[in-house]
Amino acid sequence: MSPVRDDFRRSQLAIAALFFLLGFQYATWVSRIPALKTGLDLGEAQIGLLLMTCGVGAAVSFPLVAVLMRRFGSRLLAVVSALALGGVLLALSVVPDYPVTLLVLFCDGVAVGCLNVAMNAQGAALEARYERTTMSRLHATFSAGSLFAALLASGVTAVTGTMVVHFGVAAALLAVLVVVARPGLLTDEGQATAQEAPASRKDRRRFVLPAAATLWMGLAMVFGTVTEGAMNDWSALYLKDVVHAGAGLAPMGIAVVSVMMVLARIFADGWRTRFGDGRIVRAGSLLAGAGLALALLVGGVVPTLLGFACVGLGVAAVTPCVYVAAARRGADALSLVAAMGTTGLLAGPAVIGFIADATSLVWGMAAVAASAAIVSLCATRIGWPAAQPRTEPLDGRLAPDAS
Repeated sequence: MSPVRDDFRRSQLAIAALFFLLGFQYATWVSRIPALKTGLDLGEAQIGLLLMTCGVGAAVSFPLVAVLMRRFGSRLLAVVSALALGGVLLALSVVPDYPVTLLVLFCDGVAVGCLNVAMNAQGAALEARYERTTMSRLHATFSAGSLFAALLASGVTAVTGTMVVHFGVAAALLAVLVVVARPGLLTDEGQATAQEAPASRKDRRRFVLPAAATLWMGLAMVFGTVTEGAMNDWSALYLKDVVHAGAGLAPMGIAVVSVMMVLARIFADGWRTRFGDGRIVRAGSLLAGAGLALALLVGGVVPTLLGFACVGLGVAAVTPCVYVAAARRGADALSLVAAMGTTGLLAGPAVIGFIADATSLVWGMAAVAASAAIVSLCATRIGWPAAQPRTEPLDGRLAPDAS
């Protein structure tokens, strides 16, 4: 393996560790919500507020993240925020009451917002520096981290129900990941791209109002995350209450969407190389919207699951591609787009719930299909790169050039 390929592989694996870490940390504490509910004697509304507080922390972190990115760079911000997420787990294991828990989860949301921007900036810089597409595979490792967290939670709780032990082990694993990944993370030299505003290079501390292209990216991210989040939250209920699927089949909605998203992200970098990011986002979001709309019209368990599969396949590459496009415009654009994506993920399922309550769940899911179609419209207003570099799998072997 040549030195260039070896350097690429080392940085790729280091950045993948950040994505894995974020998925692992989130799934770890979410898996113990029942224990938090019992230990703090919480009601359903209080649990909902806990989840909302975490999302609010991530959403309002935008101004802070933009400043930290310009001042310290993505490498240092990624390391510090990743360590902070380990500290959050330790704090959650010993929280004395509900108000403190709210504060800890608000801090968790801020740290998540920081790491989300920093790791995507690292991924975009990796693609630009080595001229390889890899962002979709990096996003796939987030799901791998969530899966590993679920397995760890199951194993630890089988031995002991103590949350201190579980979160202590998880925090130690996070610290090891950070130590191992840190040497391979990219420094910020050369991360600025030709599309970044010259003013941001002259004055890295001055906030610049977002350009129209950045706002279109943010809207695409909002409606993309609305689609993704709503499918996770409402697909099982739709199968049960509307399609009248059995209790054993109802959870398959989430499973189908998740599996298709992971598989699509594994192969999406090759599609980006061959067809370009713009075409992938436009075609994928149209597939998601049309597939879900057709499933709603036809009805039945099998057509519904096929429609859900279209959503998972279609939206899988939206966030990776939009993050790359935003990173090309600088830290402010990336931070804003990430914050808008968090807002969509936070508010989207609730809005679908309001629509379903006022009309029916069928119309609520129709709004999800419309959200996917809006992503395609937004994608026509984004200046996508004309051509993408070669794709590179996480094992470091070079894929053949697309013809």
